[in-house]
Amino acid sequence: MNHHVATCRAELVAVLTTLQSGTPEVLTVQNGACLPAGALETEHSSLQRGVRHWVEELTGFRLGHVEQLYTFGDSVPAETERLVRISYMALTRDSGDQAGWRGWYQYFPWEDRRTEGSVTLLKSIERALLEWAAHEEERLDRCKVTFGLNGESWNDEAVLERYELLWEAGLVQESPHCSAGLGETPMLWDHRRILATAMSRLRAKIRYTPVVFELVPEEFTLLQLQQAMEALSGRLMHKQNFRRLVQNQDLVSETDRYESGVQGRPARLYRFRKDNSENCYLTGAKLPLGTFS
Repeated sequence: MNHHVATCRAELVAVLTTLQSGTPEVLTVQNGACLPAGALETEHSSLQRGVRHWVEELTGFRLGHVEQLYTFGDSVPAETERLVRISYMALTRDSGDQAGWRGWYQYFPWEDRRTEGSVTLLKSIERALLEWAAHEEERLDRCKVTFGLNGESWNDEAVLERYELLWEAGLVQESPHCSAGLGETPMLWDHRRILATAMSRLRAKIRYTPVVFELVPEEFTLLQLQQAMEALSGRLMHKQNFRRLVQNQDLVSETDRYESGVQGRPARLYRFRKDNSENCYLTGAKLPLGTFS
């Protein structure tokens, strides 16, 4: 009796995020269709060091925070090679002149809830989901919880869960049941799922770690910091409540400098206080939300 054993090939996939003009962007290849990926090399003492070296060599950027996300495996017949994708999230302030940067929200437009236009899109998604889930209680419950319907709260960290529900409902372009999509940009293979995983992780981390300070300039205004948090979470925040949260934790210190090149009264520049980073709960369990949220 012949037994076929699948061989396994490992690939690193990098989700490199930056903020450009207040917009979260991810580095892509193949005209936005894929995330940077490459074969796993073994000469480094750890996967994380290998990823850092590989991405810095590939892009020329100096990376800040790097962490592993998940390992994704393709389902294939036993006699063929199995591809395992080991995904990492990395942050950088340096976007350079790379042409491959794409906005998060062109891949996930329903995740940006900062404008009135998002209400229209979410309403159309709600109608499509309720039609798909009609008379199936379990599906209806998942739709309500995942998309914050019927009085349920919207969980901004549930990016992956929302994408997977839309895939199952045939509403995103990677789904084999999709006929039109939602006006979003698709990706090849499972790369949009990997991006969704990174967005979920980063949205969680900005609440209880100082990771957002790795994406803003070393000197920033409080408004720039708020706008960075809004862009990453896809939610507008209440200005005074946000500033109170930041200042009560002593996370920032004033400089004697002010922003330049602006009309009107320039705002004071601040710096992140690294000595207080262990006590960071920048927004905690609840975001200080503003309107259109």
